[in-house]
Amino acid sequence: MDADRIRPPAVAGRFYPGDPAELDASVRSHLALARSAAEDEPPDTHLKAVIVPHAGFVYSGSVAASAYLRVAAVASRVRRVVLLGPSHRVFVQGLASSSADAFATPLGRVPLDRDAIARAETLPAVVADDTAHADEHSLEVQLPFLQSVLGDFLLVPFAVGEASTEEVDELLELLWGGDETLIVISSDLSHYYEYDTARRLDRATMRAIEALDPEDLDAESACGRIPVCGLLAAARRYGLTARTLDLRNSGDTAGSHDQVVGYGAWAFA
Repeated sequence: MDADRIRPPAVAGRFYPGDPAELDASVRSHLALARSAAEDEPPDTHLKAVIVPHAGFVYSGSVAASAYLRVAAVASRVRRVVLLGPSHRVFVQGLASSSADAFATPLGRVPLDRDAIARAETLPAVVADDTAHADEHSLEVQLPFLQSVLGDFLLVPFAVGEASTEEVDELLELLWGGDETLIVISSDLSHYYEYDTARRLDRATMRAIEALDPEDLDAESACGRIPVCGLLAAARRYGLTARTLDLRNSGDTAGSHDQVVGYGAWAFA
């Protein structure tokens, strides 16, 4: 691959360890803790999608691991990951695709499914915009977990900006595929409320997700509300159910209770 078609890691050494051995150990440690917590739970072989948080590993890695543990159980069949997360640093009208051939992390390169991206770019809401991906952490922080639990797979990433539930749903319908395709939605929950308020808000978000009800989510519910809502619409159409795997916030993991960020993990099957 030509070096200029590789999207290099932007937040390695900040959101997660930049050293490959340390990063591998961090991911394995989070997964091991999640495995202990889910010791008596049978694996769900029908898993189709997950919602996972995207803060630094010290804050939300343990919550994300509860979902990636379930992904590991279906790793033998997953060949492609459709990954959507909010664009934090660049304004995007619609959903931004990438022209890269691969996204890199300290654990190696993840090749992009250029054919799937080309099909997605036929949709009016999808725009090719590498600037939206250059510094975006919401997608990047998922890659080490995916690399660890899946090994080889093709990635179809989108940074989501100003888009509608219907536009995200249309993209997911186009790329839904079969058992070989996993949908990953990257989103944190409430931001910078005090602990008890955040818990109340995040529980309301949890109920809306479990009910597959995008109408009950607003801008305060989740920074990735738009891709989450698109997934809920798709899940309702396909008859999936959503199960809460973990619901905590930074006050539970690595921060004070004064101003917290909420994190949740859900499995859809």
